[in-house]
Amino acid sequence: MIRFGTGGWRAVIGDEFTKANVQILAQAMADKMKAEKVDQEGIVIGYDRRFLAREAMEWMAEVFAAEGIHTDLMEKSCPTPLVMYYVQQKELHYGMMVTASHNPALYNGVKIFTLGGRDADLSQTEEIERYIAAVQEPVKGMDLDEAREKGLIETINPINDYIDSILDDINISAIRKAGLHIALDPMYGVSEPALKAILITARCDVSTIHGNHDTLFGRQMPAPNPEAMRELSNYVIRNGCDMGVATDGDADRIGIIDDRGRYLSPNDVLVLLYWYLVRYRGMKGPCVRNLCTTHILDRLAESFGETCYEVPVGFKWISAKMDETGAIIGGESSGGMAIRGRIKGKDGIYAAALLAEMVAVTGRHISEIHDSIHSECGNLCMAEHNYRFSPELKEEFRDRIMEKKQVPQFPYAVESVSYLDGCKVRFQNGGWVSVRFSGTEPLLRVFCEMNDASAAEEICRVYQDFLGLA
Repeated sequence: MIRFGTGGWRAVIGDEFTKANVQILAQAMADKMKAEKVDQEGIVIGYDRRFLAREAMEWMAEVFAAEGIHTDLMEKSCPTPLVMYYVQQKELHYGMMVTASHNPALYNGVKIFTLGGRDADLSQTEEIERYIAAVQEPVKGMDLDEAREKGLIETINPINDYIDSILDDINISAIRKAGLHIALDPMYGVSEPALKAILITARCDVSTIHGNHDTLFGRQMPAPNPEAMRELSNYVIRNGCDMGVATDGDADRIGIIDDRGRYLSPNDVLVLLYWYLVRYRGMKGPCVRNLCTTHILDRLAESFGETCYEVPVGFKWISAKMDETGAIIGGESSGGMAIRGRIKGKDGIYAAALLAEMVAVTGRHISEIHDSIHSECGNLCMAEHNYRFSPELKEEFRDRIMEKKQVPQFPYAVESVSYLDGCKVRFQNGGWVSVRFSGTEPLLRVFCEMNDASAAEEICRVYQDFLGLA
């Protein structure tokens, strides 16, 4: 019942996300660590604000303790990037985070990190699933108090080290001189303590909405999308903020409202940061994006004499390609991005701090920078639609899309078709459409990017009609 997708294992609470399954996963990880002879170095586990997240962390710790494996537990709910940072700094082979990221509130899950603080790749998750299949039930655990007395469980709070590592990296003096007013929306998640500490240290005026703990996330997905960020946009306009920053439930993804109150997609943010790193920080190198992310990034890379590499969906592919190519930045349209020299995974808190630096150093509003880049590289508009389906239809769709390789009759000339991850069709006019199964929810995702919004929506409707999607 435990299957890993593009962002770890996620499941509905009380259905597949249960104490029994959480402890089976912990037992599988303990068995794997012992087989690899890395059990003596221990493991770290963090958790976010989701329902049963802290309890799930402790359920896993009971199993590791019973196996004699030392476990560091985060004292408080924390951002996913903090756990990745800790794994990297302590040179641990494994770390775990209890979170379902931006999924709806009825989900919870577990992300697994490997040496270097990166997301577990496909080979790792497949091997973990084999260990899961071999677990003998019932799984044994040790009482938490007993485990603490024996020194097998220790509570840690390395948040200051993580914050200091960001403060050491960004241009604090420039931000202090700029006197920025930034609105923050943690979406009831875990980003506020770290991000607010960084911005206040840089003498920013910080205002927060949705900062309280709400396991229902205000009855919406904790995802930085246009609908969820309307209130932040209104706040920025009413209060004359320089920008608004929203992070998802575990703070590894980011969304931005510019100084005009305009929503900037993760695609826009990725382009802005790549531009800034090259033009102002003087960094050199290619960039990496997944196949559902804007091709404006390709045009910008070309203007720098660099290459933009395309990989499947899943941040493990981005971080691996960044290592392989020495890329400056890698990211995805869902809001995750990583910068060379930082952790090997998504970090919405660092990305927000870097955007504040960009505004301060350039002396320009985000809206001005965004518009100037697009005046040079042109405009592309993206449409995205998600469709739920029954298990029976999933097999039918998979057969039609991946086996029979059926594609609709499009109103534009096709340049190429790729099956790197689902099906992606490129058009001769520079546009493209991708259809693929979500790795985290029972959804079929259709992304399209064209020269104007109406054309992008038109292509999505073509695919919708072709597959009979509702």
